[in-house]
Amino acid sequence: MPVLTARALLLDMDGTLVNSDAVVERIWRRWADAHGLDGDEVMKVVHGRQGYASMAVLLPSRPMHLNMADNARMLAEETADLEGVVPVPGAPEFLASLRGVPHALVTSADVPLSTARMAAAGLELPDVRVTAESVGASKPDPEGFLKGAAELGVAPADCVVFEDSGAGIAAGRSAGMRVVGVGPRAAAHGPDVVVRDLRQVRVEVVADGVRLSFGS
Repeated sequence: MPVLTARALLLDMDGTLVNSDAVVERIWRRWADAHGLDGDEVMKVVHGRQGYASMAVLLPSRPMHLNMADNARMLAEETADLEGVVPVPGAPEFLASLRGVPHALVTSADVPLSTARMAAAGLELPDVRVTAESVGASKPDPEGFLKGAAELGVAPADCVVFEDSGAGIAAGRSAGMRVVGVGPRAAAHGPDVVVRDLRQVRVEVVADGVRLSFGS
């Protein structure tokens, strides 16, 4: 695997730092059943996007105000349902290794959901956070990653994104950033590097940023 150097890291949450798949499956399969959709097909779409954006893909003729209403309700349900939310293997050590390294959380979750899930997984929130409230467009739009880079004062080309989903990897690519894909969903979407989980990532702080290496 290649070695990547960067001045800043931009980190997705769900599937990258936090394994929330159990909750996501429960919430979205209920929604799929209510709308007569195949749950397996729905699950192929929803990872990485804000809820309303997933609904727009799945039900393209549905009025957006209905998507937004469902999105708000489902965010509240997800925030209250933390059963099965755990850290991705290696996430605590990975975040600890970033002390002194410019980094930001860039998530499609809102503030209550991201706060609840990171706490449930026992993970410390980065000081810089770009959440659903911070952007006008969901991943795969690059807005969130570009905003994260701007808040850190780092050029997009000097950032490395950590992502698990197709939508998130596409967003990082569109932002002009290199992407490390984390977990089983990532490999199909063409990230620069794929790791099984964060135990395969080694972080070395260097004079002008960070050096990332990847192992077994």
